Amino acid sequence: MQRLGFIHDMLDVKILILFVLARVNCPVDRQQIYELCYQDDSLSYFDICTAIPEMIRSGHLTEVEQERYQITDKGREDGGATQDTLAYTVKTRAENAVERFNRQTRRGSYVKTQVQPRGSGEYSVRMSLDDEMGNLMSMELLAPNQRQAVRLSKLLEKKAEAVYNLTMAELLNDEDELD
Repeated sequence: MQRLGFIHDMLDVKILILFVLARVNCPVDRQQIYELCYQDDSLSYFDICTAIPEMIRSGHLTEVEQERYQITDKGREDGGATQDTLAYTVKTRAENAVERFNRQTRRGSYVKTQVQPRGSGEYSVRMSLDDEMGNLMSMELLAPNQRQAVRLSKLLEKKAEAVYNLTMAELLNDEDELD
């Protein structure tokens, strides 16, 4: 039975993996590789699971952490030479997926939250917001229970920039009143 879509054989899968990993800013696991490469209905998770060990043996990929992979110089060179064989739509979708992934990863390195229990059954939620130059804001909030602390942590992660901007705007709004 003939496969529909643009990915027809294992060579197409490997070229797509090299194309994606050449653009990712950090080591990724199998699931992330699959999600970034899944731009064609004919690609399956099992294709990725088959291709990765073969690409490690051939020297195109390396395992840098436990089950996290990155492209090698050989993989980058061979991927660059073969990427023109990928269908334009698959390449475009993959590039967009990698851009979104890189943005999320970069943002995740700037926003950190931590939940810590306190002695009386309450929890502290700490959040820090950084940029390339260093820390922009650190704050600690008290939550009456673990469920609310976890919720606060997730919301602070999601809305860290908005909290920072609102805080700055509120504080600087009354700047004229100080004179």
